[in-house]
Amino acid sequence: MLLRTSYIVLTWLLSSASPAKMVMLNLTLPGQHPDPESVVHDVHRRVNDSMARRQMLETMDSEDASCVTGNPIDDCWKCDPDWANNRQRLADCAIGFGQYALGGKNGEIYIVTDSSDDDAVNPKPGTLRYAVIQEEPLWIVFPANMLIRLSQELIFNSYKTVDGRGANVHIVGGGCITLQYISNVIIHNIHIHDCHPSGETNVRSSPTHWGWRTLSDGDGISIFGSKDLWIDHCSLSHCKDGLIDAIMGSTAITISNNYFSHHNEVMLLGHSDQYLPDSGMQVTIAFNHFGENLVQRMPRCRRGYIHVVNNDFTQWEMYAIGGSGSPTINSQGNRYIAPSNPNAKEVTKRVDTDHSKWRDWNWRSEGDILVNGAFFVASGEGLEVKYEKAYSVEPKSAAYIDLITWHAGVLGVGGRDNNLGEWNTRAKFQGSEAARPPSSTSPLIVFSAALSCLSLPLYTDIFASGKKRMAAALVKTYYIYLVPLIAAAAAPATPILLFLLGDVTGGVPKESSPHGNIEDAAEAIDDTFKDYIYSTALLQYIGLHPVNAINRMA
Repeated sequence: MLLRTSYIVLTWLLSSASPAKMVMLNLTLPGQHPDPESVVHDVHRRVNDSMARRQMLETMDSEDASCVTGNPIDDCWKCDPDWANNRQRLADCAIGFGQYALGGKNGEIYIVTDSSDDDAVNPKPGTLRYAVIQEEPLWIVFPANMLIRLSQELIFNSYKTVDGRGANVHIVGGGCITLQYISNVIIHNIHIHDCHPSGETNVRSSPTHWGWRTLSDGDGISIFGSKDLWIDHCSLSHCKDGLIDAIMGSTAITISNNYFSHHNEVMLLGHSDQYLPDSGMQVTIAFNHFGENLVQRMPRCRRGYIHVVNNDFTQWEMYAIGGSGSPTINSQGNRYIAPSNPNAKEVTKRVDTDHSKWRDWNWRSEGDILVNGAFFVASGEGLEVKYEKAYSVEPKSAAYIDLITWHAGVLGVGGRDNNLGEWNTRAKFQGSEAARPPSSTSPLIVFSAALSCLSLPLYTDIFASGKKRMAAALVKTYYIYLVPLIAAAAAPATPILLFLLGDVTGGVPKESSPHGNIEDAAEAIDDTFKDYIYSTALLQYIGLHPVNAINRMA
């Protein structure tokens, strides 16, 4: 880390002293690929292979066709029915410049059991902060839905994977995520939003080091002097500064399958026009959906080689792709849908630069789909030598773009949007009260409600036939059995009370019961509920969820 820091500082000093002479220096960054065009070609090959496989399976009417999407990243792991037990296979699925990011591959599985973040210097075992600062490789997972409200920026150590698959995980608050002078990090399937500046305090970055942090920008993910990084299937929105910023000699980065929304300055790549080490920055931006209420910087590039491939840009307010400092921008197989504003139809923007300077910049559009008057202003000479053709998506068909980006953002529970769904409303979320995830026993409530609905036709028949004491049957069934059952779902400590309740109601003689005698049909329903109460209470008492038990027996 010290060597890398010294390298960047020395280069910055030399470039500041004599920019003209620095042109002759070798500014190759650690992790920079010597042949970026070969990486571009490999991305196309992988997409071609996945699309061909999907088409072949559809022709054969194979059951696997519904799993294969044509997205080479998702097809690499999602078709495995046992992916939850083979999580680390994900590390073999990256494409583009960040494809060598190992994350926590071959490391231990770390389970986050504590969503708190009370102490940024001495984090508690079981918290996410405790995991990401460790020296050894770790594959970090979440056993349940979780809202992690950061007190300070979350500073990662190298060789970590944060894997949110199977849960609805939100990271919000101070910071948020900082990747500084590290390598080999994978962040997958996480909601990152409502991040604000923090700092002016001590924060731990490893088990042996903590130090003073100045005020952070409030980025969703801040990348500083780091390499071999992969950010995949995350949903990012509502941050103070950028959603993803990569600066100060960062390279070998893939940003894929993410959903960006509700933000002004979405993504910044490069520190400044004068910071020459960023000339070695290489970033792949693939299969993302740039969604609603975005303004600009998708991305905004300074220097480097940026491959923008097979993304869906659904409107912007100012521009989609901007840059300065002569970056190379290779736009291939994207769909750009311009806004209705006639003054904002251009996809591209050269920031604060005269035409005489940017006309030689290497900006190229190949196979892009331009919708609603969108237009891409290309530049540079001899581009046919520098750029590969976009073979991954036919320019006449937008269907492939829909297919490849259909699942952009967080997968599964919670979906791509960054609202808290049934947890909370945004108004409450922005307040001081922490949101709580839904109870894991909520399926029990659904099951109970369904069971009660099934009993309604029988009650209707009894009522239609003029049988007496219908009200008594309803009262007994719903208020003596169903209501306590729902209470048991909300409070795990009550199953023992259910035993007592079932014993008491079952032991009351019909003659002395306040409900009196009821008809045979109602008694049958009554017995069904009673049996369900006993079995549910027993399963909960021994620690097995009723719905899981049913699934195991099926």
